[in-house]
Amino acid sequence: MKKIYILFAIAAITLGSCKKGLDPQLYGSLSTTTYPKTEADFATYVAEVYKPFQSKWGYNDPAGYENDWFSPEYGDIMMFDYPTDVCNIFTGYGGFFTQFSTAQFTFLQNQGTGSNHFEKIRFVTRITQIIDDINKSSISAASKATYTAEARMARGWCMYFLLQLYGPVPVILDPAKIGTDAETDLTRPTRAAFLASIVSDLTYAAANLPKAPADYGRFNQAIALTVLMRTYMNEKDFVNAEKTGRQIMTMGYSLVNDYASLYKEATERNNETMWAISCVPDQDGSENHASFNPWDFYTYPKDYPGNKVQSSFAGGDAPFSATWSFYNSFDANDKRRSLLIASYTNKSGIVKTQANGLAGPVIAKYPDLGGSTINAYQGNDIPKARLGDVMLLLAEAINQNSGPTAEAIGLVNQVRLAHGGTTLGNMPASATADKASFDNWILKEEGWETYFEGERKMDLVRHGQWQSALATVGKTAGPYLFPVPTYEITASKGKLTQTPGY
Repeated sequence: MKKIYILFAIAAITLGSCKKGLDPQLYGSLSTTTYPKTEADFATYVAEVYKPFQSKWGYNDPAGYENDWFSPEYGDIMMFDYPTDVCNIFTGYGGFFTQFSTAQFTFLQNQGTGSNHFEKIRFVTRITQIIDDINKSSISAASKATYTAEARMARGWCMYFLLQLYGPVPVILDPAKIGTDAETDLTRPTRAAFLASIVSDLTYAAANLPKAPADYGRFNQAIALTVLMRTYMNEKDFVNAEKTGRQIMTMGYSLVNDYASLYKEATERNNETMWAISCVPDQDGSENHASFNPWDFYTYPKDYPGNKVQSSFAGGDAPFSATWSFYNSFDANDKRRSLLIASYTNKSGIVKTQANGLAGPVIAKYPDLGGSTINAYQGNDIPKARLGDVMLLLAEAINQNSGPTAEAIGLVNQVRLAHGGTTLGNMPASATADKASFDNWILKEEGWETYFEGERKMDLVRHGQWQSALATVGKTAGPYLFPVPTYEITASKGKLTQTPGY
């Protein structure tokens, strides 16, 4: 078999879930005296926690149909890259494509339960119940630790994303509160308390997850540490971020010398990618099928002569394309830019460029070489923790803690030379003249290194360049967080405060 992957079988679970912030409702009825009970039962039961961490259209939930964190629509790239200086404004469809791409999030105030990530506060409750069931079970201590670590990784990561979208939100972390009136209390916790819970979950996960799980695609130690490091970075806790980054650096991963190989199906297993969404060719995005990689359908223009993908999602321009200013920010020798196609001969034999109407470089980060049929969705795994990203974050943290140091400069240059190519050379001396100059340069490197990987908005906000960067590509930055849907505010009877700025 070419690839081992987890096809998550989702068990029906009895859980209290507060629909629309109102009275708790129970869905299903499985007695915990009979299920889950055995080690095999818990292996299936715990797979539930992976539901939001796949690349599919979404999943069914008692609150409605919900997108995954890595869905092509309403997923991390649409939420965190699309609204930035990396991606063009797209008006071809209007609606949420245009609104996300212009960084205008006000429309989300009127959103219902479907495709609404605020609803994932209820998924946090679900994971809390799973953790409690694991702890009360009679399975082995080793299994308890591993399964609890998987669940706490999922809970911590869910809360990480919720924090980046809404700020601290009400969640239930005490199983004794499930199914009680506590579920109707939608008072926001303090940021300190919410952060402490994220850090606690991710720290436990990092200490108890295996480095290399038996099943490819399950959470591992590296993804826990990477999300923990990003949590510290985004809170500007650079001391703990540096400590965590240094821990990752001791784990035996190394940079590849071919940046493009990180995203090819044939070379997706490598010593740099620490955790990736496991995708399988020829899938359709169904909830009960394996994850898929649909990005070429969203990034190839209609007239782009793809290999397997020959008919794109859009009728003309692609919904997702890079801005010319971002493309032009690369050094011409930077091999990382080669995955942005600035010129191509279309299906009619016409060379398309910026001069004759190409909206922006084609994002070809995931080459369409897999699948057994034409127009098949691809099987390229989607990296979510890479050493190159961690090294740049570590350099940023060291710089904030100690100013430009030879070590931090060396980390950036290692990534540049391995991924950009030796002809790119080291950073110019002016880039490291002082702490501020180096910080600005690191932000550039983070953009060149991790574009279209769902990190750009947090990077811009952390570096204090959210508004200025968007202005360079004709976007007007409003609040970078999302508004809470109005129905949630109403249901809370005034206890849930709206996100500042709305």
